Amino acid sequence: MNVALLAAAAVLVATPVLAGGLVSVQRPETATTGKLSVTSSAFKGGQPIPVKYSAFGQSISPQLSWSLSTKAKSYAVLVDDPDGSGPQPVSHWVAWNIPADVTMLPEGSNTGVQGTNSHKGKGYVGPHPPAKDPPHHYHFQVLALDTMLNTPAGAERDAVLAAAKGHVVAKGEIVGTFQAPKS
Repeated sequence: MNVALLAAAAVLVATPVLAGGLVSVQRPETATTGKLSVTSSAFKGGQPIPVKYSAFGQSISPQLSWSLSTKAKSYAVLVDDPDGSGPQPVSHWVAWNIPADVTMLPEGSNTGVQGTNSHKGKGYVGPHPPAKDPPHHYHFQVLALDTMLNTPAGAERDAVLAAAKGHVVAKGEIVGTFQAPKS
C-alpha cells in the first residue's frame, strides 16, 4: 500500500474533529492577547449546569461575572454549544453593548443588545441537548471590546463577531456541561 496514503490516513485518525466547529473565542475575529477571568455563582468551570438554567427548567441565564478590562468600552457575551451535530456551534445567547462598567450579569439578565440565538429567539435559551447524547459543553464567553458595536438588535452570532473583528481587547470563558435529564 502507498506510504503517503497510510500517512494521510493516520493524520485523519489522529486529528480531533469539532462536530460543531469553533466556538466564538476560538475564531479569528476574536483574536487578542488580553485575558478575562469569567466565573458563575451557578456552576463551576467544567461542572454541570443546574437544570434551572436549561430548557428543561426555567431557561434563564445563569449569573456571570468577569474581570474588568480597563481598555473596554463595552462587553459582549456569547454562549456556544459545539457538541451539536451541525457544522456550526449552537448559539444559545448573543448579547453586546454591555456597558464597560458592568462586570456582572445577574441571573435572568437581558442587559445589552440582545441577538438571535440558533433557536430563532432573542436573548438566552437554555441547554436542550438530545436525550441520548453524552453531556454537551456550553461555552459562556465574554469579549471586552474597544468600541460599542453598531449592530442592530436581533443580529445573529456571526454578524456580531464580524462587527467585533479588530476590536477585541480581551476575552475569557467558563465552560459548563449539561446532559438531558433521564425520564
